[in-house]
Amino acid sequence: MSFLSRHVTLILVGLPLFVLFGMLVLFEIGRAAGIRRSAREPERALDGLGPVKGAVFGLLGLLIAFTFAGAAGRYDKRRDLAVREAVAIGNAWDRLAVLPTETRSPLRDGLRRYVESRLETYRRLPDFDAAMAELQRSRDLEDGIWREAVAASATQHVRQVTLLILPALETSFDMSRVRTETAMHHPPMLVWVMLLLLSLASALIAGYGVTSRSRGSWLYVVAFAASTAIAVYAILDIEFPRAGLVRLDASERPLTEVLERMK
Repeated sequence: MSFLSRHVTLILVGLPLFVLFGMLVLFEIGRAAGIRRSAREPERALDGLGPVKGAVFGLLGLLIAFTFAGAAGRYDKRRDLAVREAVAIGNAWDRLAVLPTETRSPLRDGLRRYVESRLETYRRLPDFDAAMAELQRSRDLEDGIWREAVAASATQHVRQVTLLILPALETSFDMSRVRTETAMHHPPMLVWVMLLLLSLASALIAGYGVTSRSRGSWLYVVAFAASTAIAVYAILDIEFPRAGLVRLDASERPLTEVLERMK
């Protein structure tokens, strides 16, 4: 599992703050370098700065747009998978109704405990270790339910019925696994490193272009650094929607309704 997934709360707060203060420091360093260069070579101090600044700022804007769009897309997909998982489990529960009581009761009891475990897995996030422990419990329950269903299919008088039940259970478990893997899917670390480095580089280049000792430019650089840090925070918040302001809690409502129907 990635470093981001294990330390999401720390990164959600720390990375935007690092971007903010790092850009302010790099701007001042660039400004000091620009002033020294301007003092030595006043006519050549800014030669070639315009194309470089445009390229770096353009690349930073594209990277922010790319990562934001990717995070928003994954957020929508996770919400969709939450509904599909609930529908699949609800269908499996309904199909169990055709089994004889002695076969149906243990399967329904196991499926009920499985849904409770699935909900608990997501409630424990962003505590990664606790969520992984509960996820393992869910998978153990999956194995138990499947063994009982396969054993029921060997009984002659329910063989035709379980031709419907086994595929429904398989679909439910497959959807749960897809949803779990999707929740753990994030951009490569290289993307975050590039975003960080380009933010700092843009501040350094912007500072280098300021050849005056006036402090008036600080209003603009603070606004630039703050807006970039806010953009980074928004991307991280959407990418990890159980750790910050953006929440996926409402997406668990369909599965919660399924659990209520089981009781």
